[in-house]
Amino acid sequence: MSGWGDVVGDTALTIKVPEADALVRAGFPAHVTVLYPFLHESLIGEGVRRELGGIFGARDAFEVEFREFRRWPGVLYLAPEPGGAVRALTDDVVARWPEAVPYRGVFGDDGLAPHLTVANGEGPETWRAAYDVLERELAPRLPLVSKVREVQLIVWDGARWCDREVYALG
Repeated sequence: MSGWGDVVGDTALTIKVPEADALVRAGFPAHVTVLYPFLHESLIGEGVRRELGGIFGARDAFEVEFREFRRWPGVLYLAPEPGGAVRALTDDVVARWPEAVPYRGVFGDDGLAPHLTVANGEGPETWRAAYDVLERELAPRLPLVSKVREVQLIVWDGARWCDREVYALG
């Protein structure tokens, strides 16, 4: 997720999808973002942690399926289906912390649709052809199914994203 103007102490809430790690060519583990950025690490004390636990604990674990590749300019991704369960988690957190605007507002107030980035390193002249080849290579591995049981709070340390907390879904 670096490249969005990350600063040391930025946090995000994510869902790890280890079943998709072998597909990802983007330089980070497979995940679906619930909210990026969340609050700066310096603002996350015991009260925030307790509230996050309550928010996520009030939602049941759920299953998502990744059936097909989709694209935005320069990005190859998989959309979790149903996406509404992930979006509900985002909405719950943003309702409590409206200052945590998804993707810093770059994509509007709602951010991007829930997605799992597979590749995002191609330039404007090459991404279409490169992702055509990558899709053909990886398509036989779909669909993938993942059980979502928890949400991770991760923190940018200036060089990489580090796991900090895990919140179980109810």
